Amino acid sequence: MSIRSFDQILLQGVKQGQIAGRTRQARDWFRDTAQKAKDITRTKILGETTAQTNRVEIGRMYMFSYDPKTKDDLPYYDRFPLVFPIKILSDGFIGINLHYLPYMLRAKLMDMLYNYVMDPKLDANTKLRISYESLNKASTHKYIQPCIKRYLTNHVRSKFIFVAPVEWDIALFLPVEQFAKASRTTVWNDSRKMIGK
Repeated sequence: MSIRSFDQILLQGVKQGQIAGRTRQARDWFRDTAQKAKDITRTKILGETTAQTNRVEIGRMYMFSYDPKTKDDLPYYDRFPLVFPIKILSDGFIGINLHYLPYMLRAKLMDMLYNYVMDPKLDANTKLRISYESLNKASTHKYIQPCIKRYLTNHVRSKFIFVAPVEWDIALFLPVEQFAKASRTTVWNDSRKMIGK
């Protein structure tokens, strides 16, 4: 499957009467289909997407290239995060990077995040109604713990790739995480330990 996978998956979903994210059945169908999109690469996404921006908004989903300031001190880091920003800072933002969870735990976290959707239609204006403070107070959000990361604007190495709400479930399963200094198995095992899974 090529970079056209986004459009192909969505078109096939429309033809089959599936509307991404509206029902559990629709989400399951999109997730199963997205898992098959194994040859979409970071380079293809960066090189061919048109939905790019220089800034982020709270509650929207983005992909981008990143080179951490403290990378020498980190045990590992993701060079191509998939993030929902939850707090804007003067020098960057705090976000939920879904790549720090294995695929099925990403789906569980996403199901929880759908409770914060402002518009169940998942149109272009849809975003999550979340904040760093509200998530910190919620004891049920254990899957978020390994995913909370801080990003500095001057260490972002690409434009932000906006992921439309109707494509959130597809993006969950794209194998584009780019962990440095450790394998994704190591990262995911550490995340499982953190949440007790």
